[in-house]
Amino acid sequence: MMDAVPGDYEGLRALLMTRRETMPKRLKQIAAFALEHPEEMAFQTVAGIADHAGVQPSTLVRFAKSLGYDGFSHLQQIFRDRLRERFPDYRERLRSLRDIEGHHVHANSLLEGFADAAAISLNRMRESVRPEELSRAIETLAKANTIYLLGARRVFPIAAYCAYAFGKLGVRAILIDHIAQLGPEQLATATEHDAVLAISFTPYAPVTADLATAAARRNIPVVAITDSAFSPLVPSADVWLEVAEADFGAFRSLSASFALAMALAVGTAEKRAEG
Repeated sequence: MMDAVPGDYEGLRALLMTRRETMPKRLKQIAAFALEHPEEMAFQTVAGIADHAGVQPSTLVRFAKSLGYDGFSHLQQIFRDRLRERFPDYRERLRSLRDIEGHHVHANSLLEGFADAAAISLNRMRESVRPEELSRAIETLAKANTIYLLGARRVFPIAAYCAYAFGKLGVRAILIDHIAQLGPEQLATATEHDAVLAISFTPYAPVTADLATAAARRNIPVVAITDSAFSPLVPSADVWLEVAEADFGAFRSLSASFALAMALAVGTAEKRAEG
């Protein structure tokens, strides 16, 4: 009798665990990869996942259908839904905080919680950003005639700050704000003598990944700030810097990202001043 098709990630995980001993070798290989890299399963293309998993793209389709899904896109939706569950909407986040603190969330508890998350984020960044990669990122930006800044939704304030900081430091930068869906047109004037600074974290903004990919295809250097080696920004980036922000009540900090943005802006200006 065919197992019911899992409608969520936990159900899928349970099904894979029960079938792991009876799966053919290649399907077992994909199952292990999927459980180890759920973020990549959510956002990468079939070709990209197949390459990293060491299988043919057709094997991914066969894997999905063996589990009862209509095709790979049907299976991939399970991984995308998992990310949405990890990062609920803001009303749900507030409700969760009230469940922890009682009916009323005390202001001091909020301040302590967000301050602790900021401190954890900063400490993580000190470990994850390697000095040699930071130097390469600064060198790439310093060589650019113009720096194009990409950052949507939650991280848009970081990109906007970079526009402010670069402007104050005398470094030509253009903020891609994507107003009226004009991001591609705003990036159209960039050349290989410029650079793109792209920022995105889970769940990744598709417009940021798409524009970074388009820039890389035109041989425009891309510096990325993101949270995982499986981020869709990584394949397009000449150099990428890892920042994994901590959260409090599912509200993630931006403190480490802002600190890194400040370091990049000042470092780029200093590098240019050296000649």
